Amino acid sequence: MGMGGNATRVLIVDDEESQRNGLASMVSSWGFAAETAADGQEALDKLATFAAHVMVTDLMMPRMDGFELLRRLSAQGSGPPAIVVTAFGNIETAIATMHDLGAFWFLEKPIEPRALRVLLDRAAIAAAPGDEAERLKRELSYQGVLADLVGRSAGMQEVFSLIRQVSPSKAAVLISGESGTGKELVAPPVHSLSPRRGRPVVPLTAPHARDADGERAVRHEKGAFTGALERRAGCFELAQNGTLLLDEIGDMPIATQAKLLRVLEDSHVRRLGGKGEILVDVRVIASTNKVLADALKKNELREDLTTGSTCSTSTCRR
Repeated sequence: MGMGGNATRVLIVDDEESQRNGLASMVSSWGFAAETAADGQEALDKLATFAAHVMVTDLMMPRMDGFELLRRLSAQGSGPPAIVVTAFGNIETAIATMHDLGAFWFLEKPIEPRALRVLLDRAAIAAAPGDEAERLKRELSYQGVLADLVGRSAGMQEVFSLIRQVSPSKAAVLISGESGTGKELVAPPVHSLSPRRGRPVVPLTAPHARDADGERAVRHEKGAFTGALERRAGCFELAQNGTLLLDEIGDMPIATQAKLLRVLEDSHVRRLGGKGEILVDVRVIASTNKVLADALKKNELREDLTTGSTCSTSTCRR
């Protein structure tokens, strides 16, 4: 895949010649520019002239092993995201390399090609600057990978297409689908591909604001009611310029849905006990496991909350 007009550069570090050459050949066939090193010391030397975007390294090697290589790069505060591969993998090793030594991911040999390909793509995104990272995310979605969503089926491609369409806009998004269809995986790429990326993301389970007590817990002024000892910012204020995630909006009472609709329409909120309204700039991404037609018929969901951008995951099981 491309990066800024050039192929993404991958450094492969392994003391077994057949292993590193085999990986280099496979990675090159995917369109990456591959370079190899026989151990950690040679890898450091290569990185001085080969500006790798991603590194794939073995752990157990002579002269300088993968552990020391990662320690050196971590101490220097430099080096590309590292995918660690080893035939001696266990959970303790994975924790040490990923958390203590800052490795990007951990794979056991024999390497499963599809898993490596996905990890290379994601590591390249992690290494890319902001605008380039967003371009790569969009490019990957056409290849069947978007954040934690993976799939090439017609249903998944439809979801990817909807995400690409709605992400740049300011429109509220409603994600519908049965429990277990991955609704929670849709919101992150919608936010990260939007102009609001880097801004706050505030999750709220809709039933938590189902009555007056719930609303008090969300936002109020000091002294607004008994026990209100200090001012508390609401979820919209906390998500200012960012995204508010409302889980299971279909379980929110109709009266509370009406208040939500008012905020969506005029972008103002008022704290309990407050004298004025507060202007907010927040995008709402909501989800529901209810069948929309049934929820509307039973008056469980306001129709005017379902007229914006709607993405269904019901037919897109992973």
